[in-house]
Amino acid sequence: MNKKKLLAMIYRSRRNVRYEDFIQLVLAFGFTRVRHSGSHEIFRCAPVPEFLCLQNFHGEAKAYQIGQFFSLVEKYNLELEE
Repeated sequence: MNKKKLLAMIYRSRRNVRYEDFIQLVLAFGFTRVRHSGSHEIFRCAPVPEFLCLQNFHGEAKAYQIGQFFSLVEKYNLELEE
């Protein structure tokens, strides 16, 4: 799926988001996976001093973690990479 369409879809509704789709979006904003521990994956982005911890819950992303991601995007003015 197109990254811009994916962004619009997830931003509109944070529920019932496939975990793999959300990971694609996180990576498209420049985050890299730094660690995978159990059910949690830790992501980091160079200009962001905070970590992003995500959890796959039965194949879906958790709504509050999507909110945390968008908060980081807005706080640090991150842009979608093409």
